[in-house]
Amino acid sequence: MYQQNLLLEGFTMAKGTVSPEIIEQLKQIVGEKYVYTDKEKLEPYSHDEVTDPHYMKEAQVVVLPATTEEVSKVVKLCYDNDIIMVPRAAGTGLAAGAVAIYGGVIISIERMNKILEIDTQNMVCVCEPGVTTSVLQEEVKKIGLFYAGDPCSGDSCFIGGNVATNAGGNRAVKYGVTREQVMGLEVVTPTGEVVMLGGKFRKNATGYMLMHLYIGSEGTLGIVTKVIVRLVTLPKYQMDLLAVFDNLDDAIALTPIVMNAGITPTCVEFMDNASIKQVEIFLNEKLQHSDNGNYIIIQISGDSEDTLDEQCEIIDELARKNKALDVLVANPAIIWKSRKAYLEADRARSLVFSMEDIVVPLTMIPEAVQRISRLAEKYNVAMHCAGHCGDGNVHIDILKDDKSQEEWNEMLPKIQGEIYAIVVEYGGRLSGEHGIGYKRQALLEKYGNPLELRLMKAVKKALDPKNIMNPGKVISINDEVPVE
Repeated sequence: MYQQNLLLEGFTMAKGTVSPEIIEQLKQIVGEKYVYTDKEKLEPYSHDEVTDPHYMKEAQVVVLPATTEEVSKVVKLCYDNDIIMVPRAAGTGLAAGAVAIYGGVIISIERMNKILEIDTQNMVCVCEPGVTTSVLQEEVKKIGLFYAGDPCSGDSCFIGGNVATNAGGNRAVKYGVTREQVMGLEVVTPTGEVVMLGGKFRKNATGYMLMHLYIGSEGTLGIVTKVIVRLVTLPKYQMDLLAVFDNLDDAIALTPIVMNAGITPTCVEFMDNASIKQVEIFLNEKLQHSDNGNYIIIQISGDSEDTLDEQCEIIDELARKNKALDVLVANPAIIWKSRKAYLEADRARSLVFSMEDIVVPLTMIPEAVQRISRLAEKYNVAMHCAGHCGDGNVHIDILKDDKSQEEWNEMLPKIQGEIYAIVVEYGGRLSGEHGIGYKRQALLEKYGNPLELRLMKAVKKALDPKNIMNPGKVISINDEVPVE
């Protein structure tokens, strides 16, 4: 039987056992078919998209509720019996945030996948958390509306997971991250109570904005069971431009130049040459200027073709003044397939790799990337860079390749330490969109602001006093024991 003794505020507290009786009660709540206990069914839930075996842990049981009422009953059962709960969406995360590192019960919202209402008068969509981001986008598009959230994993990630991690994505430059898309949330608290926060209204000055605590909390404060998202009118016209540079610094430096010219792009993405070549191998397609080019991908959109043509001419002129080798109107299917294949291309080369997700002020990106890139030579390791340079979010893939697990375990923390020291120096943060999860929890303790961390811990203790809602993720409140 599972039992974990943990220290909380100076006294010992035994976390509850997932006994056969508890499992039977779970089956009564959601149905026997939706309670998994055998190893074969538990295995897919033992990890997210982080492929390092160090971050893979199995729960005692996985439960798949279908309604808010069922979620509430499962949570209350766990709370009353001091059983650890781990909320889980699609499992597309990159920080081991939905992995049961201390065992317990995984509560998966995958069956809660209905779009409940598209309200064209209030320009909102009400949906369950298991709706896939791309499905939501396609459904509202059919009636001429637009959901602006656009993580690169949109074909597979859930809206609930987007909320839990405050997902960013390609369109954050113009429309903002998930936080800017959410107007209301229904949440099941760690005690099993249900609360509705926010709503279909656009303004709210009624006390503390509790809704925003849950956005980006990575399932540590409760479980989202309903989401109200903001919709906008679908832009009539869209254009994708590709600017190619032989120097990555010049490429990234284009972003503030364009934005200072009065243009607000929908997306500004970059890929370094190593990433382009790796994607080329993965897709088995020849990409433009792949021999020595670094990409800046700029998407502009609006309701006037003339305006887009004018913006295109301005961007072309600015890019060439900034030493672009070429500027061309890109085929959107090809260029976005290439950009979104970045992660899978690196995974195909090295099953184990670390994707860092830093964010720094926009003007600091060239210098930060330059300094971080030098670490590849210092540690004799492959490092690829891509990301959302329109909002300062840089992804750095550190590839294990043929290094032994022992070498990797020794090397990776050193590289991360140097990366995060650079990030902090430039006034940045450890994660722009993937979150802290379990993977970066210790790093946040080391590099985070002590007062900010203390405030976070106070919130966690207030809302989850037993520390049984996804413990060990984001922050530690000194009651977890090391995981072997």
